[in-house]
Amino acid sequence: MSDLGDFTEVSPGDSPDDEATTDEATTAEASRATDDATADDFDTYDVSPSGADHGLGSISVSQGLRVAEDGDDTALKAFITSDNRESVRLGKYVIVPYPDDETLFCRITALEYAQEFEADDATEIHARRAMRRDDFAERDYKFVAALDPVAVLFSEGGELKRRMTDRVPKPGAVVSEATDAEQIKTGLAIPADGVFLGHLAVGGETVRTAARPPTIDYRLTDDYADGDPLVFRHTLVAGGTGSGKTHASKNVLRQYLDSSYPMDDGREVRTAVVQFDPQDEYAQMHDDNPSMDDDFARRLDREGVAHGGHDDTVALVPEVNGASYDGATHRAEQVPFTVPFRMVRRRPWLVAGARLNDNQYQALDYLLDRFFRDYGDEATYDAFTSFLDDPGLREELDESGRIHEATFDAVRRRALGSAFARVFDRDARPVTDLVHELVRPGGLTVVPTYHVTDSRATELVVLAVSSLLVDEKLSNDPDHERIKETPLIVGMDEAHNFLTDAESVQARKVIGKFTEAAKQGRKERLGLFLITQDPQDIADSVFKQVNTKLVLNLGDEDAISSVNIPSTLEDKVPYMEKGQMVVYSPDNSEPVELTGLPTCVTRHGD
Repeated sequence: MSDLGDFTEVSPGDSPDDEATTDEATTAEASRATDDATADDFDTYDVSPSGADHGLGSISVSQGLRVAEDGDDTALKAFITSDNRESVRLGKYVIVPYPDDETLFCRITALEYAQEFEADDATEIHARRAMRRDDFAERDYKFVAALDPVAVLFSEGGELKRRMTDRVPKPGAVVSEATDAEQIKTGLAIPADGVFLGHLAVGGETVRTAARPPTIDYRLTDDYADGDPLVFRHTLVAGGTGSGKTHASKNVLRQYLDSSYPMDDGREVRTAVVQFDPQDEYAQMHDDNPSMDDDFARRLDREGVAHGGHDDTVALVPEVNGASYDGATHRAEQVPFTVPFRMVRRRPWLVAGARLNDNQYQALDYLLDRFFRDYGDEATYDAFTSFLDDPGLREELDESGRIHEATFDAVRRRALGSAFARVFDRDARPVTDLVHELVRPGGLTVVPTYHVTDSRATELVVLAVSSLLVDEKLSNDPDHERIKETPLIVGMDEAHNFLTDAESVQARKVIGKFTEAAKQGRKERLGLFLITQDPQDIADSVFKQVNTKLVLNLGDEDAISSVNIPSTLEDKVPYMEKGQMVVYSPDNSEPVELTGLPTCVTRHGD
């Protein structure tokens, strides 16, 4: 079948003269059509509103306009003009003015296209037209942003303040991107001063403002006037391999080393940090970062960010039989120490091992008590092994009904492990005699265990030293006033290896001790700084006491869900690049996304 729109059919009887006549008629008709079109033309006018646009768009009532106590009932949407659509992103912060001087501070939580005209764009014709076009017809659609109202901003006594959202904006109110640093920090409740963690970001891009510097610095409350310093309400840094968690941790710990806090006697004392280091990375904080240029250093100075190698850094190195530490990655002073067996008198769980049951632990407790009564406080591990090797003791305890011989044998096997022989009473000064080197106001002490290849020996070293710090902090009658009277941060990398929930007696004792330490931390000026790639393995009782969570990239779903952050942040975690993080610190600010410093403030890496 011919298409009459494309071809003219000619009959066989038509002559060339007929064709000429037809051409003349066609030309005449075209001329008349042109004259008619010219006669019907109207002058065109620009119908764009006069003046310059400001903002991204306006509040739309047609899309729902309601604020409610229950956030799920809130309906607040803005129409975004075509020129602004490409710049709008999920998570961006925007402001909406009220008729008076108050302002609604919001976060964009959803973006959608809605149809401008009543038409069905799910058709074959529509799809084929779209497939043949190179551009997108924006005018055919409305672009709408859903807003989550965060707070109402208002001025009082010349100071910008925030309160919960208690009023609805007017229809047609202009929606603008938040670019004022004071508005953003107030809207998100970020303290003006405190310990620096990073810069505010949205979708991995640092938020820029018209101020100098143009970035928004995120800080943790660090002053008792604003509530307890959050360092003593504990911090978790969670991130997978290659996420930048050690880089971020060094930057934060460097800030804490420049902080000081009042003690009960009225003295202002600088913070001491004791960091357990399984990868031999943190003693590098003694050295300057050769990658830091002068421009970046000046920028840090302007923002009040501590940087540069920390001179008062000591590597307190455990002496373990068969292990040698060279410390080639840093220039910090190295001080060897040993774990004296006398520490076990108050901490029998150190030699309990992971396999002792309750009955066996009670037997061990009795044996240790009797041993120290007979041999004295300075008794060594070698003396304890001789004590347990006495067949007369085994027989006596069995016959008296105090300890069954099978229980005695089980305790003896567990207590005579090779890890204990490698760690206790080596040829170095006992850590209990090195307390002034271990805890120094303003000093960083790193306890490296990279050179210790026996995981049981590593665990024994870390638990012995950390329990010494915790016990002295919590004691009403401490043996070491230096620990008691110094603000202290205990940093533990690979924390999941030491604070894991388990059924053994030893695990319960350890978790109980650190749970108590976490609960009493704010009162005793003791902060836990836990670093892990497996947060799901940290005991719940300890985890629940952590107020501030810095979460970098985590690929494991169980790990992500275990950190208990809002779902809006949780969804970002698997997609974050190195150095990006989300911060959930309910007693400090709204949950936010940050970018860490691109350059470590101290030496980091080879």
